[in-house]
Amino acid sequence: MKRRYLIGGVIILAFILFGMRTFMRHITPYVSIAEARRVHKTVQVSGFLGVNKGTYDPQTHSLRFILTDKHGDSLLVTYRGVKPANFDNATSVVVIGKYDSGVFKAKKLLLKCPSKYKDRTL
Repeated sequence: MKRRYLIGGVIILAFILFGMRTFMRHITPYVSIAEARRVHKTVQVSGFLGVNKGTYDPQTHSLRFILTDKHGDSLLVTYRGVKPANFDNATSVVVIGKYDSGVFKAKKLLLKCPSKYKDRTL
């Protein structure tokens, strides 16, 4: 009887460890631009778009823009995909991807449009 509990406990522990390892492997940490340049793994970087909203090529579906963080560091970002509809109105952007060869290659863009977050007064 004790042997069955021991085997069951080991199996449960193995599933817990496997789940934790899988979770930790798929988590994407927020980092600064300076840190994104140092680590060469998938990260999230938050920043602001300047006056120049970048360039978009509809033929290749590629978007290039400069992201600046709160410390004043800037980063060239490239994104391959359809340009988000509210990109030109966005001020704050979170990019998810990797830094490689002087360029941050974003796989995802998360945008904050200022008009959606204004206080509403009645």
